[in-house]
Amino acid sequence: MTGFGKATAELPTKKVTIEIKALNSKQMDLFIRIPPIYREKEMEIRSALFRKLERGKVEFAITIENIGKDILSKINVSALESYKNQIEEIADTLRLNRPEEWFPILLRLPDVIKTEMVEADEDEWDVVSGTMDQAIRMLCEFRTQEGTMLFKLFEQKIKKISELLKQIEPYEKERVEKIKNRITENLQKIPEVQLDANRLEQEMIYYMEKLDINEEKSRLDNHLKYFTETLNHGHGQGKKLGFILQEIGREINTLGSKSNQAEMQQIVVLMKDELEQIKEQILNVL
Repeated sequence: MTGFGKATAELPTKKVTIEIKALNSKQMDLFIRIPPIYREKEMEIRSALFRKLERGKVEFAITIENIGKDILSKINVSALESYKNQIEEIADTLRLNRPEEWFPILLRLPDVIKTEMVEADEDEWDVVSGTMDQAIRMLCEFRTQEGTMLFKLFEQKIKKISELLKQIEPYEKERVEKIKNRITENLQKIPEVQLDANRLEQEMIYYMEKLDINEEKSRLDNHLKYFTETLNHGHGQGKKLGFILQEIGREINTLGSKSNQAEMQQIVVLMKDELEQIKEQILNVL
């Protein structure tokens, strides 16, 4: 959901620049900075941004550069004169020296500089609104380009996890035989112990059932396919994909805890690495 859009419009007396920046977020977190002249349009701006951007930490700013001869800020002469008279009276009363430089002092005092508030007419707002739409389109195009790259990345990573899952199969039977031989050898090392072959077989079956990973493999394979199907459904699947990733991670963790073999655990580590790379980018999906 990261992106950036910028558009500019020139009016007869001013240049209006609109910038929109979006970062990752689970919901819409909107920050707006606009000049007072457009303050009454804030709800309209918010509505457009919520409707078109949906999610993300969004910063929206409108800046105005005056290019005409008219200046909206004017010096309040009566206020300036009043301040000067008061300072002179105070200086005389307290026997203080009067300032040598008046303007740097007076121009910093409240209400000496006044700005005339002029509301934007509908023609001007139509231009600004169109410029805003243009900036939003640029941001959405940025997001689309990034989304295309992410789509390819996710396909690649899911395919890799699926390939790693298949690499586990050769080690399963080998794992069972190794565990069985190890348990038998350890029991035989204990002196004066008579083994009940039937009971040993029952215990081995129980132990092997606890280490069986067929269900985990089947569920993981289904989750991987479901992720790909959801990814191909297009817009608005970001949160759903995040939930599927949680299920994929759960099955991979269970595989790791049941593997009980170095080679299988190494494959599980590779799966986790691929999954983590997807998780790092999933918040970028709307």
